[in-house]
Amino acid sequence: MAISQLVIWIPAFLLAIAFHECCHAWMADRLGDPTARSQGRVTLNPIAHLDPIGTVVMPLLMIVTGAGFLIGWAKPVPVNPYNLRHLKRDYMLVSLAGPASNIASSVIFAIIFHIAVFASKTIHLPGAIWEPVGHFLIVAVHLNLILAFFNLIPVPPLDGSGILQGLLPDRYEEIFSRIRPFGIFIVFGLLMIGALDVVWFMVANLSVLLLGGG
Repeated sequence: MAISQLVIWIPAFLLAIAFHECCHAWMADRLGDPTARSQGRVTLNPIAHLDPIGTVVMPLLMIVTGAGFLIGWAKPVPVNPYNLRHLKRDYMLVSLAGPASNIASSVIFAIIFHIAVFASKTIHLPGAIWEPVGHFLIVAVHLNLILAFFNLIPVPPLDGSGILQGLLPDRYEEIFSRIRPFGIFIVFGLLMIGALDVVWFMVANLSVLLLGGG
């Protein structure tokens, strides 16, 4: 990945994960658990959400190996479910807040992209201004969709597991919780065998839908 691309991808990536984690923390606080707020996590400052491996090492590894895209994660938002007013329902809502925020962000960035396209044609913006702005908006849409739909996979520690647990009857929830210690290995296994290609296909198609092939 060229330096000119990194200048666009890294800020878009940091902004996406910061908004994702901030919304988890905000939702938990609204539903009765102040743990994340007390640790300074209700913020859009990416530094508060950095994970040494997920936000630094993994993206750098992807860059060095020439993967052409970025994969990473932020420091998990601390949630004490016993502070929540309605444990099962509220924990599901806290889990849903992150992916929902990224889907909303992708729509907002897409709207800004279309406004910028119209403006560039109307006032004839020079390419030196329009091209990096347009590229950033496209990347922001794409990354937010990746973060949203990847996290919706119902395997711990991804947000989809918290959503699924909120929907399962209690007896099945207990059975499902037993896979938690192995969740990260399951996720990497699914990635390695290409089982998540459907997620990338969905993201690609939604990006085209939102951007109009931009």
